[in-house]
Amino acid sequence: MYDLKKLAKLVQQLEDQLITCMRCGMCQSVCPVFAETGRESDVARGKLALLDALIKELFTEPGGVNERLNHCLLCGSCAANCPSGVKVLDIFIKARVILTGYMGLSPAKRLIFRGILSQPRFFDRLLELGASFQKAFIKSADQFLGTSCARLSFPLANRHFKALAPVPFHNLVDAIDSAGKSGIKVGFFTGCVIDKIFPEVGQAVVRSLNHHGTGIFLPQDQGCCGIPALSSGDSAAFSRLVRHNLEIFSAQKLDYLVTACATCTSTIKKLWPMMAPDFSEEEQAQIQAIAEKTMDISQFLIDVAGVDKVSVTPGNEATTITYHDPCHLKKSLGISEQPRKLISANPNCHLKEMAEADRCCGCGGSFNLKHYEISASIGKRKRDNIVATDCSTVATSCPACMLQINDMLSQEGDRIQVRHVIEIYADSL
Repeated sequence: MYDLKKLAKLVQQLEDQLITCMRCGMCQSVCPVFAETGRESDVARGKLALLDALIKELFTEPGGVNERLNHCLLCGSCAANCPSGVKVLDIFIKARVILTGYMGLSPAKRLIFRGILSQPRFFDRLLELGASFQKAFIKSADQFLGTSCARLSFPLANRHFKALAPVPFHNLVDAIDSAGKSGIKVGFFTGCVIDKIFPEVGQAVVRSLNHHGTGIFLPQDQGCCGIPALSSGDSAAFSRLVRHNLEIFSAQKLDYLVTACATCTSTIKKLWPMMAPDFSEEEQAQIQAIAEKTMDISQFLIDVAGVDKVSVTPGNEATTITYHDPCHLKKSLGISEQPRKLISANPNCHLKEMAEADRCCGCGGSFNLKHYEISASIGKRKRDNIVATDCSTVATSCPACMLQINDMLSQEGDRIQVRHVIEIYADSL
């Protein structure tokens, strides 16, 4: 737990940020959760008002405040459309840290975040073991999309999910430390979901970087970016993971740090610096340096590597592809054109925009686990927009979005592939 002086300082920071909200209600029109529930407490304005009114009750009724704060996707739609520029996500995350610091973690979360997630080697081995035995607990749901469902109702009831990959990315690709011909060297931050569930995405990244003569630093034993722990208020596990990754990447002379996960990109660029005051001055400098170098893979390939359209493969018909904007990429980082250009760089693909391409898919990490009915309802709207394009493939830049969209399409029996934009590009090489 935090000491009370540190908690009091965080509360003061929270109060200073709350006063900028004008209560205009603009966030109502863009909040996907509010669109489903219609409850004022589910929209950013409502949560900020609750925090403002209950700031003195954080330590008398912490459970109730915490429950309301966690009824949020952390998609950033409210912050991206706020006319006052209120840093809503910063406020919500700091409030969760305050509450967790005061209340403490549940035994289950303490085990998951501090006993497993913040120990990367153990986490890797545990999920490798899980991949070996998962067939006893899951069965095929959709062979076309490769989704599964649980043989038992708990804890994945009603879901069509992607199982753990038989071999994770870190076992498919050895550690890399290459110079490359371009004179540019990047670190590749893999991310947990790509490593454990979508290793083919990681392979496409390496293939694309090699194609452009980019030097690659791909270390083993990478850790999680820390967002699962931080979004649950566990700053201790978050800090441990940040330090683990800093130790690996900061010692290298890298021009950029690239990721193929929108959430990892946003976390490293925005949340690591936001939480930097909890670190030493040396670590703060390292965090800032890493944040400034971090780029989404599509941003790097378009803006730095200079991707060109390759020749059309004779006899191939253009595949219709639509694109879903991940919230953490477009709303948090303003990146939307580069993924589309990367898709269009494959001449055998025709990009057709869907309606509401940047509307949240409803995943929201742990929100999907705690509030699946709302998450699925938001996801079905995304599914309908995808299907309306008559596409054969939907692409995105976030593995978590891929999980959600796979679930929604699979449950409806839609024969539409779900792929990462880097896979689309790598197909053309």
